[in-house]
Formats: sequence, C-alpha cells, structure tokens
Amino acid sequence: MSDLSQHRPSRLSRIAAAWPEARLWAEFTALYIGAPLAIALFLPPEQMFGALAAFTLAGLGLLWFTGGFDWRQALRGWSRIDWRLVGLVAAATTIAGLAVLVVAAPHAIFALPRYQPALLLMILALYPLLSALPQELIFRPLFFHRYGRLMPDARVAIWVNAGVFAFAHLMYWSLIVTLFTFVGGLIFARSYLQRGLPEVWVLHAVAGNILFAIGMGVYFYSGNVVRPF
Repeated sequence: MSDLSQHRPSRLSRIAAAWPEARLWAEFTALYIGAPLAIALFLPPEQMFGALAAFTLAGLGLLWFTGGFDWRQALRGWSRIDWRLVGLVAAATTIAGLAVLVVAAPHAIFALPRYQPALLLMILALYPLLSALPQELIFRPLFFHRYGRLMPDARVAIWVNAGVFAFAHLMYWSLIVTLFTFVGGLIFARSYLQRGLPEVWVLHAVAGNILFAIGMGVYFYSGNVVRPF
C-alpha cells in the first residue's frame, strides 16, 4: 500500500503535465485538419468563403487569447525584408504559373487583364489585406506562437506548417493548388521564422497577386470547384 501511495503522485503529475499538451494537439488538429476537411467535404462552394471567414476569426481569437504576441509586428520589421527574396519568389511564381497554364489552361493566360481589368485591380488592391494578411496571421504567428512547442525541431515545424497550409486549400480539390501552396508554405514558414511578419506578408501578397494576374486564379476560384465524388 505504501508503495502504491508513493507512485500515485508521480503518475498524477505526469497526467497533469501531459494534459495541456494533449489539449493543444486536439485544438491544433481541429483547427488545421478538421475545419479544412469539413469545409472541403461538406460545404457547397458558395458557403466556403463564409466558413473560411469564421475559421479566420476563430484563429485570430486564439492568437489574441494566447497572449504574448506583439501585434505591432505587422507595422514593424519592414527594414528586415529581403527584397531579393521577394524578387526571386515573384519570378519563380510567374514562371511556374505560366508553365502550368500553357500546358493545362492556355485559355486562362492573362484572362483577367484582358477581359476584366477592373476586377483584377480590385483583387490587387484587396487581396493583400483581406486574404494574405489573415492567412499569414493564422498560419504563421498562431501556428508557431501557440503550437510551436509541440514541434521543438524548427525543421519539422516548417514542414508541418507547409503541410497544413496546403491542406487548408483542399477545398479546391486541385493537385496544382496543393503543390503551389505547399512550396509556398515552405518559403513562407522559413521567411517568418527568419525575418518576421512583414516579409512573409509581402511574399504572400506578391505571389498571390501574380497568380491572379497571370490567370492562375482559375484554380483558386470556388466557383470552379469540382469534388471528385
């Protein structure tokens, strides 16, 4: 009896210590796996972006609740931006996007500037603020600030981050979108860890605007979603 009583506190201590980590894993899975999967499987295309807005608000609430994140990062760190990297990402995005379009959707090449220039200008103006910035807050600061301790190896965390970023785009049911977002996620995660929010925000905004300008928006438009079942 005395032996059991001696071991009981240590067992309870281990359970208590493991609970916050288990809770974080459950939260992480629900946010980055469960929510995108539910959106992709069950929601009609016209409801997807409303669900994404709710997903974003929930993530921002978690980031605020976590505490310790300096929200002024969005206005600081601009001097640390590596503009050579921005240029390389812009060039690579243009080349890769046009290569895909030439093979898979030549009719879409520069479709917006040719046929809907006003829509393109609106996208170029609004995408950085309404899409790129919220995505970056959810997939970089929230991911690394709240869940980073679950993956203490930075290299593992970067690959996992790219994976969940690509998985969040499952709703488009496109291998092309998955590949682009996974590679982009690798670049964005490393950029955030090295130089902070302003640079990764610029990278995401530039890459996204280029994709829409050259015609890759055809793959990122919910109206074109066709589920494979």
